[in-house]
Amino acid sequence: MKKLPKVPVVIVGMGWAGGIIASELTKAGVEVVGLERGKDRQTKDYMMGHDELRYQHRAELMQDLSKETITHRNNEKMKALPMRSYGTFIVGDGVGGAGSHWNGQTYRFLPYDFEIKSLTEKKYGKNKIKPEYLLQDWGLTYDEMEPYYDTFEKMAGISGETVELYGKRSNPYPTGPMLKTPVLEEFEEATKNLGYSPYMIPSANLSEAYENPDGIKRSACQYCAYCENFGCEYGAKSDPVVTVIPVAKQTGNLDLRTHSNVIRVLNDGKKATGVVYADTITGEEFEQPADIVVLTSYVFNNVRLLLNSKIGTPYNPKTGKGTIGKNYAYQVSAGESTLFFDDKEYNLYGGAGALGIEIPDYTGDNFDHKDLNFLHGAGIRTTQYGDRPIANNPIPSGTPSWGADFKKQSIKYANSTFKVKSQGASLPHKDNYLDLDPTYKDEYGMPLLRMTYDYTEQDKELVKYMSKITKKIAEEIGADHIETQEEQAPFNVNKDTNTHNTGGVIMGADPETSAVNTYLQMWDADNVFVIGASAFPHNSCFNPTGTLGALSYRASEGILKYIDKPGSLV
Repeated sequence: MKKLPKVPVVIVGMGWAGGIIASELTKAGVEVVGLERGKDRQTKDYMMGHDELRYQHRAELMQDLSKETITHRNNEKMKALPMRSYGTFIVGDGVGGAGSHWNGQTYRFLPYDFEIKSLTEKKYGKNKIKPEYLLQDWGLTYDEMEPYYDTFEKMAGISGETVELYGKRSNPYPTGPMLKTPVLEEFEEATKNLGYSPYMIPSANLSEAYENPDGIKRSACQYCAYCENFGCEYGAKSDPVVTVIPVAKQTGNLDLRTHSNVIRVLNDGKKATGVVYADTITGEEFEQPADIVVLTSYVFNNVRLLLNSKIGTPYNPKTGKGTIGKNYAYQVSAGESTLFFDDKEYNLYGGAGALGIEIPDYTGDNFDHKDLNFLHGAGIRTTQYGDRPIANNPIPSGTPSWGADFKKQSIKYANSTFKVKSQGASLPHKDNYLDLDPTYKDEYGMPLLRMTYDYTEQDKELVKYMSKITKKIAEEIGADHIETQEEQAPFNVNKDTNTHNTGGVIMGADPETSAVNTYLQMWDADNVFVIGASAFPHNSCFNPTGTLGALSYRASEGILKYIDKPGSLV
């Protein structure tokens, strides 16, 4: 193994979190090594790249599951097996990470989210939270987070409109909302008739040309429908590759090393001393010493690196002790209603990843939970991503899966259907967690991460409730046929389609119940910062990237403080 010269900071993973940290540190004059196991990418790589097979179905921008995957089981009585195909999770690979292939929906979490335990107990009493649900406050408030949200939105040029039921804003969104299509107009009219307050989803697909505070200029979205699983050929979708990483490169202080897969974090039991990484092309291994190690990889990889490096105490579901792997959460997407129209057509082949409209009335604690068997809520929405030709074949249930009737119904409803969706919060449960698999290993001989996870009673009750709302909206819209998913099936790692994973290295004010503080600095190793959605103590009903970005800006402040004066930041 070749030992390299020591550096001030090494960053593991160059997606949104890594890009933001690199940008902020290098602008401050700090020399940074950024390690990314995939290849470099630029906007020109996606020119004329509307290849649905290549990106959507063969997952070119994703982690190679034949070399590294996760194993899953629904509970401890089952044997965990490797995930072999993408369905539930699409883990990014290459510069930009998941920030290159995301859809661009950029919400803020609610004030309720950051103080969920305190506010729930204050309003409903301590018995409202059942002991098996490990809800806890985040250690900081929405008001403390708001400036960092504002910074992220200005950097990314988020397009949107202010919503009164959410937290206060210091500034409006830097660009206005996206175009409102006939599908979205029908949802808007129906929900207003029902007394709700629809608003356009905040979008990282630019609604207009924009120049951010760093001087990065980008063009407006063309509504081409190739967002999710695709890189944006126009640079209109906010992506680390077209925003923060170029800024870091321009300083001359970023040493970006691609094809560099970090295997473990070196440490002396008290502090990290660097990392070991392998060149994914040659197989050669390197030791990179560093004063500060910043983990900015995907949720699963952050947790796995800490466990394989023996940093922090693994969570034990039997005793409730330990924090690494604790509070893994997903999201609940059942409860949607699908609408089919016999005599109405739309242009469903146009769209964008964050083109949509939603009501806030059933998010968080915006409705009374006193007599309900669940907490938190769901965003009820309609989106128009654009129905690409291969992956979409909407037909009513009961239609044969082949033959003349299948073809007839496929043609009939190709542009005559859309959904009223529900995306619900996921609260942590003592039996849902991440640890190392005792059997399966990756190509370097390191144990894979094992997920023990299934939907809870909380999730099932939320779905029952929200399905009634989506059905009511669908009936108000007036479809000819409505199909509503009223029950939550068991979790299936190869089929469930929400991609939002959180937890495992959670933040908080107490080292006994959290792995990192509010600057995402580890309690057990103060020169290790673990940044990403792995820090979320629970998952809200919103897409996580806006909150991940805001926390990344706060963490960058913490790292700069640590460089100036090493030690615990709180």
